Amino acid sequence: MATDDVDRSRRRLLTAAASVVGGGGAVVALWPFLSSMSPSARAQAAGAPVEADISQVEPGQLIRVEWRGKPVWVVRRTPEMLESLDDDRDLLRDPDSLIASQQPPYARNEYRSIKPEYLILVGICTHLGCSPTYRPEVAPADLGPEWPGGFFCPCHGSRFDLAGRVFKNVPAPLNLVVPPHRYLSQSRILVGKDQSEA
Repeated sequence: MATDDVDRSRRRLLTAAASVVGGGGAVVALWPFLSSMSPSARAQAAGAPVEADISQVEPGQLIRVEWRGKPVWVVRRTPEMLESLDDDRDLLRDPDSLIASQQPPYARNEYRSIKPEYLILVGICTHLGCSPTYRPEVAPADLGPEWPGGFFCPCHGSRFDLAGRVFKNVPAPLNLVVPPHRYLSQSRILVGKDQSEA
């Protein structure tokens, strides 16, 4: 009987040891697979909010920053540009920016911005993803006498006003997107995080 007890004890010890070693081996074997599922530092940085200094932006000027691999435009609009926003309402597909996904709630206004002077947009056309050009001049020869200034997509001719609102009868179906953003100071903005995430 003593031999049976020793064999059972030895069997339990060997079974427990084999289970521990096998479990450890399984963890070691699965670790590369599990760690590959979490985003890399590069991927995390690509999605991180981006700061931009707007202190040197002149009236009428556009600067570009990159956020999540996309161009983000910051335009400092002049008083004349702001006044012109009401003139072309009848030409726009969604003048009141009623589609909620196109801008955060704090930019759901006639200027599509927190501060009327500064417009912040993702610089990608909502038609097929081209990047429109900034054309603030009024009635240039190549865009016609009715052009009020704004953004023109050279790929398929979509047109957007100086608030990023799309004109009727162009291929783009939606306004340009206003990304989440907030002001860190009078001269610095943070793109990718808004006030509610502060």
